[in-house]
Amino acid sequence: MAMPISTMRGAAVVAVALAALSVSCGTSSKGSASPGGSSAPSSAPAAAPSPSGSAAPTGSAPAAPPASRTTSAQSSEPVSLVRDAFAGLQATLGESCTPGNCAYFLGRVYDELHRMDAAMKADPKGPGHFPEPIALIEKLDAELAGDRSFENLKQHQTLLISTRDKINVWMQGHPDDYR
Repeated sequence: MAMPISTMRGAAVVAVALAALSVSCGTSSKGSASPGGSSAPSSAPAAAPSPSGSAAPTGSAPAAPPASRTTSAQSSEPVSLVRDAFAGLQATLGESCTPGNCAYFLGRVYDELHRMDAAMKADPKGPGHFPEPIALIEKLDAELAGDRSFENLKQHQTLLISTRDKINVWMQGHPDDYR
């Protein structure tokens, strides 16, 4: 007995949604004990087709809009807006390098600085509008010599944090660039 086309199409949509969900979970940057790299428990809700026929995860927050995502060497996502990148950088101000989270903290400061760098360079005002912050990040990168390992970030912790703080002060003096 042949299945109706609408049933086959629905099954295909669910299969594609589940495959997309497993791929997105498998590329998570967070560590996990599972082989696919997913940090979600096995009882997490699966994707269900929406009325429009596209797959949408159930019980999860909506994805961030494309304009607030960052570019990296491994992805082709759009660059953050300067205000969004600056908010991410400012979020590191209340944190510090404690024994339990030092590697995370230093890596996050590094990532937020580079998110800020990419946003400033892609801003419609042009990279010439942000000369001091871009120069500070270039100086940091020259000192790090391409090594973003925890050991190297820890060795250059003072420079990393002072770069963040100087950019924060510069941006505070240019509120039109992030409001």
